[in-house]
Amino acid sequence: MATIADHDSYIAAAPEAFRPVLTHLRDLLGGALPEAEEMTAYNMPGFRIHGTVVASYAAFSKQVGLYFLAPAISDHAEEIAEAGLKASKTGITFPPHKPVPDDLVTRLARASRKRVDD
Repeated sequence: MATIADHDSYIAAAPEAFRPVLTHLRDLLGGALPEAEEMTAYNMPGFRIHGTVVASYAAFSKQVGLYFLAPAISDHAEEIAEAGLKASKTGITFPPHKPVPDDLVTRLARASRKRVDD
């Protein structure tokens, strides 16, 4: 994908099969992080609070990535594994047809946000 200016541009440039899940993630993250500023960094859309990126998402060739601060991922590692998802230190990757459960996205976003105040 080319360099993006905002979330709308990113989603519009993503492959068609990814657009619904990206739009849904944007809505979930925005709802869980109402005080966050939408921004882009590293050519990914994300959400920033007090200068810290607390959540972001991306479309890749075959999967979607969802990223949070590392403690949020480690605090929910068991739930992530139980959902059958792959996680790294700061993110989860999944195919667009098997998204992360909404409640888990919300919990991860709130846990990541909480770390900004710690």
